[in-house]
Amino acid sequence: MVHYYIYYRIDPASLLQVTRAVGAMLESMERLTGVRGRWMRRRDDPTTCMEVYEGVVDEAVFEAALASLAAVTAAIGLERHLECFTDASVGPPASV
Repeated sequence: MVHYYIYYRIDPASLLQVTRAVGAMLESMERLTGVRGRWMRRRDDPTTCMEVYEGVVDEAVFEAALASLAAVTAAIGLERHLECFTDASVGPPASV
């Protein structure tokens, strides 16, 4: 299982537009992949936001959906940064 964390900075003046776009994207991701995402903001910096998608089993399907919806956030000027994590308690990755 993989957990996806996508973070970016927003312009406070575009908060309503970003909220609508990200909300629609989260709904689309859930419909396309079955993974329900969460939208969060940094506690000490409300301009830094993050989408969190946990428990992704089918990485190929999930990443294809992410790519297909990237235009939604690109259209409103968000530069998204993706980080992926797995459970560290199951041992080192195969490439180590």
